Amino acid sequence: MKAISTPQAPAAIGPYSQAIRSGDLVFLSGQVPIDPATGELVVGDIAVQTERVLDNLAAVLGAAGCTFADVVKTTIYLVDLGDFQAVNQTYAKRFAAAPPARATVQVSALPKGARVEIDAIARAT
Repeated sequence: MKAISTPQAPAAIGPYSQAIRSGDLVFLSGQVPIDPATGELVVGDIAVQTERVLDNLAAVLGAAGCTFADVVKTTIYLVDLGDFQAVNQTYAKRFAAAPPARATVQVSALPKGARVEIDAIARAT
């Protein structure tokens, strides 16, 4: 196993890696909408927060030699399932061709007051 890390995504806020590669699989930890330059939650609506989360995931994927085309599974965590459609619209821009398998769940809270968190599993080629 190999830990994956990049300064282009927020540093882990706990005892975990941004991602772990095991064989040809890359397991990405959940990303919340933290700007890696400031370490602060981005200001904006759910679309802005989702865009930042996806930017963070893209950075970690890149550090692992992957892209969104390599993602096979995601889980989206939402504080409010009322945000589902807006998140889908933003998410779909990154997964246009063959979207990965996915689960979306509502949670009572997320780190730093975020409204959305996404984790992923990718297959490195």
